[in-house]
Amino acid sequence: MNTAPRTRVQRRPVHGVLLLDKPLGLSSNQALQKAKWLLRAEKAGHTGTLDPLATGALPLCFGAATKFSQQHLYADKVYETTVRLGLKTSTADAEGEVIETREVSCSSGSVVEVLDQFMGPISQVPPMHSALKKDGKALYEYAREGETVEREARKVVIHDLELLDMQLQGDAPFLRLRVACSKGTYIRTLGEDIAQALGCGGHLSALRRVQTGPFGAAQCVTLQALEAMDEAERLSALLPVDALLPGFTQVSLDSENAGRFLSGVRRRGPWVDCDHVAVYGEHPRALLGTAHVRGGELIPGRLLSPIEIQQILEKSPVNVPLLAEQV
Repeated sequence: MNTAPRTRVQRRPVHGVLLLDKPLGLSSNQALQKAKWLLRAEKAGHTGTLDPLATGALPLCFGAATKFSQQHLYADKVYETTVRLGLKTSTADAEGEVIETREVSCSSGSVVEVLDQFMGPISQVPPMHSALKKDGKALYEYAREGETVEREARKVVIHDLELLDMQLQGDAPFLRLRVACSKGTYIRTLGEDIAQALGCGGHLSALRRVQTGPFGAAQCVTLQALEAMDEAERLSALLPVDALLPGFTQVSLDSENAGRFLSGVRRRGPWVDCDHVAVYGEHPRALLGTAHVRGGELIPGRLLSPIEIQQILEKSPVNVPLLAEQV
């Protein structure tokens, strides 16, 4: 038995976004905790979960970036997935038990016709094996207890559904698909519904998220690569906090107005109405937070603390004056 004392990790403030290529078999939270430990970060969160059987793009937020993680929950996603035809499982993926076996007798023409039916706005009934909550309890908890509860259908949008490959004969018939979709789309449910419409049933045997919002899997780093880096390299792998705010209108404030804005005070200016604004201090250039504009008023939303701003500036490669002296 190993009785050696455990090494205590000295946590530190880390601010930014890590684009992780989540490995197979780990939950999103397990992957997050591993990355948090490697970065020795004090605070971390993710921008929406991937199933343990899924791999691919998982943006992780550290420090001040956690304040804007909700912004990314609404982003469109792109997945590549394999639907195993002829075998229906209890969970709609490879983790579940096979509950029905059917012959696959569809043609390539019928596959194309069925895929067309799933383009655009569609309704989905969330799967029982999901983290969606009903009466304060996750659906998967009901499922583990052998219960099935009623779920309301939800509207989602399939922007694009591309057939990458298919095999309709042999011992393991499958479809390989590329799906561009809105937030809240359950790819397991989509695969199961497509297979059901083909008359043979099926389940997801593989799932990879290749894009989430502006972030692609090619930009992502694996846990293995992160582990091989030294501390400086790990920190340099982080994107800045405002990477979570693409498309936001940018507003800059002088030092006096920046200080008031950080105190939660509305500012007046020649701004047009806008729902999504990223606000920066001018000298030094630093993200202060988000806001919206109504009637020429800049109304604070989620704000960074002066300490967070100071810590971010101190990590900057440029030796800048202290923000506290500016505001």
